[in-house]
Amino acid sequence: MTKHSVLILGARSDIGKATAHAFAALGHPIQLAARNASTLEADQTDIALRHNVRVSLHEFDALDLSSHAAFVEHLPELPETAVCAVGMMGEQAQNEHDLEAAACVIRSNFEGPASILAVLANRFEERGHGTLVGISSVAGERGRATNYVYGSAKAGFTAFLSGLRNRLARKGVHVVTVLPGFVATKMTEGMDLPAALTTTPDHVAKTVVDAVEKKRNVIYVKFVWRLIMTVIRNIPENIFKTKNI
Repeated sequence: MTKHSVLILGARSDIGKATAHAFAALGHPIQLAARNASTLEADQTDIALRHNVRVSLHEFDALDLSSHAAFVEHLPELPETAVCAVGMMGEQAQNEHDLEAAACVIRSNFEGPASILAVLANRFEERGHGTLVGISSVAGERGRATNYVYGSAKAGFTAFLSGLRNRLARKGVHVVTVLPGFVATKMTEGMDLPAALTTTPDHVAKTVVDAVEKKRNVIYVKFVWRLIMTVIRNIPENIFKTKNI
């Protein structure tokens, strides 16, 4: 793989940091983008020293859509690969009664990520090459009572990535959709996750790097999730609506 710059959007997240390390380990310069980016200086130094690559910090707010074009314009160089690890789960019970909280979950998982990738997609298309990676979720494959606000936002993001991939396939730009399933991160801390269905940020990161290198399209980080979601998607609605899945 040619050594090119990689932009990590949502670089404060566990998946974002792991992905930065995975690309840096291969010699790629890294651009870390997050809110309050200066607080990532320790991570910047760690990645730079550990992997002997150039690492820069960039202030980025996924929810400030009006700032996205300027953010991309002011990057020191347009990256060859951009990985969007922006997202938040929120609490379903709260989201059912607090519409502002629900809106924040939807904007964090769909509107913000779609906006910044749309800006990057246009620039990549003009240039004629590049790879966009979106971290979505298996939760978006069917709405379930336990997390349908988060899941609906991820469903929108998955559909956006699919359309973007279809649009750009003949333009030299590749789009990767990553569906991790359960991941042991700060976002899922305290949740009782089944070990057989749970992966780690490092495993997600390695899967992302492999997908970029091999130009894969839709990736289930653990294959078992492809089987599980195939079953869940095909349960008839009159049965599904009565189940607690």
